[in-house]
Amino acid sequence: MKLCRIFQKFASAICLASLGLTVFAQGTYPSKPLKIVVPFGAGGVADLTARTVAQKLGENLGQSIVIENKPGAGGVVATDAVAKSSPDGYTLLLMSNATAVSAGLFKTLPYDAEKDLTPLSILGTFDIAIVVNNDSKFATLTDLLNFAKANPGKLNIGSINVGSTQNLAAELFKSTAGIDAQVVPFNGTPAVLTALRGGQIDVGVEILAPVLPQIKGQALRALAVTGDKRSASLPQVPTAKESGVRNLYAASWNALAAPAKTPKEVVQKLNQEIQNALNHPDVRKKLQDMNVEPQPSSLQQAADLLSSETKRWGEVIQRAGIPKQ
Repeated sequence: MKLCRIFQKFASAICLASLGLTVFAQGTYPSKPLKIVVPFGAGGVADLTARTVAQKLGENLGQSIVIENKPGAGGVVATDAVAKSSPDGYTLLLMSNATAVSAGLFKTLPYDAEKDLTPLSILGTFDIAIVVNNDSKFATLTDLLNFAKANPGKLNIGSINVGSTQNLAAELFKSTAGIDAQVVPFNGTPAVLTALRGGQIDVGVEILAPVLPQIKGQALRALAVTGDKRSASLPQVPTAKESGVRNLYAASWNALAAPAKTPKEVVQKLNQEIQNALNHPDVRKKLQDMNVEPQPSSLQQAADLLSSETKRWGEVIQRAGIPKQ
């Protein structure tokens, strides 16, 4: 009996010590700077979104947040690095459409995004526009669709690289509208715009932010945006759905994720502080000025977005006959 009492006291002491360490660990997170790995170069919309949110998130957490740009292989390099990092809440990933697209675009990946990452929150969505040169004969999307249906195979749609969000949005537009058109990929937005101005292509599909100055300067004409609602930057431009392509939805997005197995308490804290950052008036304004619509979300909403986008873009890739890399 005496030995039993001694063992019980010893076990209780261990439990109390363990509980104290757990409380301590939870109470002090984060105790050092965080890092957000961005799968794109500096200066783009995704990079600027990450930096804008990181500044306020760092203030909320009481720690600085370093942005590490790690472009390469359509986001695979950055995603793999974060998926295999320590699940302690100090290394996060800026996810995007590319995270979802990669599952359908590559034969094999060194990770499974849905299993190896824990989505923390959606950050924002940004519009994709269907644009023509300002002197184009197409004044509306209906004009363009009527031409394409009357002239099968003669419409050329420009986008950036095969497998990019813009390229897949162009393929989705083509199939949803039921038109026989050629989707022509170019190496970057400037090349698409040069081809559009030179008449090598009839229409371009591009994220709104980089073409907005030319639309407002009347060098380009936006026929439609492909989201669920009109863009706040171009309220006069209808959605593709309003123009008759009823089932077309394509928008780019960003979200933050941590490695799988990150402690639940850390994940919940990050989700709450990301939402707080996105709801701050200064952050909302900065993002909206970049044509990014803030979308703070629950953990489940972020996970559902990754899952649904992976499935949807995989189907688009298969339907378009894009060979896996």
